[in-house]
This record gives sequence, C-alpha cells and structure tokens, in this order.
Amino acid sequence: MSEWTRFDLEDLAAAAGALVFAVRDPDEWRQHPQAQIIGDAPIVRFGSSGDAAPRPWRDGGAAPLAGIRVLDLTRVIAGPVATRDLAVAGADVLRIDSPRLPEAPWQHLDTGHEKHSALIDLDDPSDRMRFEELMSTADVVVHGYRPTALARYGLDPQSLQERFPGIVVAELSAWGTDGPWGDRRGFDSLVQAASGIAVLESGDGATPGALPAQALDHATGHFLAAAISTAIRAQRTVGGSFDIAMSLARTAHELLAAGPADNHGAHNGQASLPTTSVPVRPGAGVSAATVICAPPILDFPGAPMEYPSPLHPWGSDEPVWR
Repeated sequence: MSEWTRFDLEDLAAAAGALVFAVRDPDEWRQHPQAQIIGDAPIVRFGSSGDAAPRPWRDGGAAPLAGIRVLDLTRVIAGPVATRDLAVAGADVLRIDSPRLPEAPWQHLDTGHEKHSALIDLDDPSDRMRFEELMSTADVVVHGYRPTALARYGLDPQSLQERFPGIVVAELSAWGTDGPWGDRRGFDSLVQAASGIAVLESGDGATPGALPAQALDHATGHFLAAAISTAIRAQRTVGGSFDIAMSLARTAHELLAAGPADNHGAHNGQASLPTTSVPVRPGAGVSAATVICAPPILDFPGAPMEYPSPLHPWGSDEPVWR
C-alpha cells in the first residue's frame, strides 16, 4: 500500500467492495468527473411518468399525510430522517429491514419516531409474498440501497411504476446514480472527506476534520421528505407516477457553494437548542429508558410539538399497515 497513491487505494478498494475514499480539497473534488456530473444535476431529481389516475385519499385523520402508506427501505440517518418527517405529518410509515442487516439500537431510537419497524427477508419465499402484499397498497417507497441491489428484486423505480401505477419512488444515494461513482456506496463522513469539506473543517490545516453534525444526512433527509410530499399532492391532483432522487454529494456541492458559515458561539456552549423527552418501550435487547432529542421540526396547523408515541426497538413490529 505504501507504493500506491491515495487515489490508487480508493479505486482498488472500490473494486474489492470496500469503503475507502481519498481526502480531497475542494479544488481536487471540483475536477473529479463525478463532481462535474453532480454539479450539473438538480438538487432534487423530480420526474413524473405514465398516465395513472389520481389515487383517492384514505380517511386517516386530520394530519396532512393521514392515510398515506410509506414503505421505508432506508437505513442509518438520511432516509430515516425523511420518513420520520413523513410519519410526523401523519403518514403510516412501515420500515422494512433484512434480519441479516441489524441496525445499532441507539441509531434507530434517533430516527424511529412514529414508525413501525419490521423484519422481512426478501430471499425467503413466504416473506417475499408478505412484502408483495404490502407493496400492493403502498403509496410511497423510499430506499437508500444501490439501484443494482434493488433491481434483482424488481424494486427499481421503473419496475415499481410499471407494476404499481401511481406510486411515488424516492431514491437516496451517496454519490448520485450516474457517472463513474454512480454505483459506489458511501455515507455522510465519506462524502465530507471526498468533497473537500473535511479539509475545510480541519482544526490544524493538516488533519481532516468534520462538520459538527451529519449535516449532509439531515439536510438531504428533510429535502427528500418535502419532495415526496409535493409528489403525493401532485399525484392526488393530476395523477401519474413519480420518481425522486437525491444524493449526499449533491447536498455537499450546494453546501460548498454557499461558502463558510458564521459559527460563532456554536462550539462554545452558547447555542441553546430545544429538546424533548421521549419514552422508550423495552424489548429486543433494549431496556426501558428516556431519549432526549430534538423535537419535531415540521410546522403545519396542528403539528405536534412533541413525539406523541413511545419509541420502540428496531425490528419489533409485525409487517402490517396500521
């Protein structure tokens, strides 16, 4: 390895399926072919297709997205943040994970508010049949897996729209789905490293730093939830099927273009942020506890100021709609 450049290591690791990315400064990133493709892309890819009739609203209550059914096939932060917003706005969000890909319990407690979380193995015939039953009445599918990983199950946007006209499919990726890195995996910290943010956040000018929060994840998640809500309203008004996509790298591009922020006092304990306490229902290796977290951020008539239901452990629900 000592004879390789950082870029050699990056490419060889990718060929082996490993997650390794070279730390670049912003100028190096701007010259990369993936950065140039991302720079020409919209922040939110928002497309409609087909002539599916508008779906009727289900009677589920007064909340803006009451009655909307969302299959959440996302993990960790960005996708779960988006579906948490949808759940707070009244949607019936059912998160589905493979039992072979467990998530850290604390991670789910940060983003699992108002959702159900169930385990389904798509390689098991009986589980696959149950999943297809859920899909048949879903209004939205949100996924954060690579397109090739879902295509073998027929869960890519084109297949879903052909099988379920009127559906909204939202994709999250690290680097976008086009270009030389369109099939590479990644997450917030790696995007910060490759895009030049880690260099800009360096404390000593030499050691890579990091943003004080996973800002790419959270910003992308909230934008995605807004785009999904816009698509639901359009579908219920004019019809059609919708395909939405966002990437963490595109959000990073926008953050870099905005220039440095004035963070005076933010790292010195001077910033006062609101918090709320949410009880945790014990089970699946999680003890009864209370989670201190930020309150819901949505602002609409009747929006909750607190999370009304207790959190519960990852994978502890049955795979059924409410």
